[in-house]
Amino acid sequence: MRINRALRLGIGVAALALAAATTAGCGSSEKKSALDHAKGGKLTIGIKFDQPGLGLRNKDGSYSGFDVEVARYVAGKLGVKPDGITFKESPSPQRETLIENGQVDYIVATYSISDQRKEKVDFAGPYYIAGQSLLVRADNATINGPDDLKGKKVCSVKGSTPAQNLQKNFPDTQLQTNDTYSLCLEGLKAGSWDAVSTDDIILAGYAAQSAGSFKVVGKPFTTENYGIGLKKGDKELRDKVNDAVEAMIADGSWKKAFDQTVGASGYQAPTPPKVVRY
Repeated sequence: MRINRALRLGIGVAALALAAATTAGCGSSEKKSALDHAKGGKLTIGIKFDQPGLGLRNKDGSYSGFDVEVARYVAGKLGVKPDGITFKESPSPQRETLIENGQVDYIVATYSISDQRKEKVDFAGPYYIAGQSLLVRADNATINGPDDLKGKKVCSVKGSTPAQNLQKNFPDTQLQTNDTYSLCLEGLKAGSWDAVSTDDIILAGYAAQSAGSFKVVGKPFTTENYGIGLKKGDKELRDKVNDAVEAMIADGSWKKAFDQTVGASGYQAPTPPKVVRY
C-alpha cells in the first residue's frame, strides 16, 4: 500500500510539472507584435536589396537608398536605433507572405498600395507617389512609350503591379517575368528582351548606375502610391507609422533623404505626398 501510494504521489507531481512546463512553453511561443519588438529595441524590416537609389545592399554589407532612409526614420520614431535594425530582403512576390508569417515587422520596398494587397496586409502612407515607365538600351530608337510595345518583349517582376498592368492593359506585349529587376536588367543588356518596365523612380536608379547603357523613355502611364506594408489589423502600429511619415515630411528629413539617394542620379524630388491613413 505504501509503495502504491508513493508511486501515485510521484506520478501526480510529474504530471503537475509537465503541465506547468507545457503552459510556460505555450506562453513563450506566442508571437510578439512589431511594437513589442520595438519596445525591446529590435526591428526586422523588409527592403529590396537590388534597387540602386532605393533599396540596395552594398558590397561592404551596408544598405543605402531612399526606402532604407524611410525605414530607419520610422524605426527611430518607434524607439529603435539603427544598430537595432535587421534588414531582410523582400522580393515583390514574397512581400505579403513575409508580413503574414511575421518574418518582418514592416516592409518599405517600393510597395504599391492596391485593393488586392489590402486583403492580406495593411498599409501606412503613402510616403511616395511614382508612375510606371520603360527602360530600354541607350541605342534603342523604336520604343518611346507604351504605345510602341506591341509585339515587343518586356521584362518585369513576378507579382508586381507593373507586370499586372502590362498583362491587363497591353495584351499584345510579350511579357517576361523574373524574380528581381536586376535579372531583368541583365536580360535587357544581353538583348534577351526589348525593355524593362517598372516605376520611373526605380528605372532612374538603374539608368544612373549603368550610365550610358540604358535610358528611361516616355512619360509615366500609371500612378503608384508607395506604402509601408505591415500586419493586417495592427491599427496601433499603422497609426504610429503614419505619424512617423508625416513627421519625416514636415521636418525636412524626407527631402533630405531623397536628395541624398535618388537625387544623386539627377532625379528631382517631387512634392511629398499627403498621408492618407488607409
